[in-house]
Amino acid sequence: MFDTKNALIVRNDLAPWQRLNVVAFLATGITSGAPEILGQPYVDSLGRQYGKLAGEPMRIFEADLAALQKAHGKGLERELTLTPYVEAMFATGHDAANREVFLAEDANNLNLVGLAIRGPKKAVDKVIKGLKLHP
Repeated sequence: MFDTKNALIVRNDLAPWQRLNVVAFLATGITSGAPEILGQPYVDSLGRQYGKLAGEPMRIFEADLAALQKAHGKGLERELTLTPYVEAMFATGHDAANREVFLAEDANNLNLVGLAIRGPKKAVDKVIKGLKLHP
């Protein structure tokens, strides 16, 4: 149905609140990089308007750190849109601090807790091949 695919991968050893937090942030990365996926505002039967939701599915997978790093490398090779979330971001309180701790990471060995991937369906499928859907 869609030519593109959105995949969110979250590390499988996180606490539930951390997993949800990472998924929420990664979803914003997908929509900010592809605002065209947003549908129209929702309107209830009384005419009240609500916010927009993505019109394309976002599938959520889980993986260990090694699999996250592998997916990151494959995504870079295929030049897909990637949105990373590293463990050090849990200790920050705002966006500028997040960017600082991300910049301080070893770019070849990111301590990923989450990764959002968007791109052509076949390319994304190759990157996430073998990953399990999040339960």
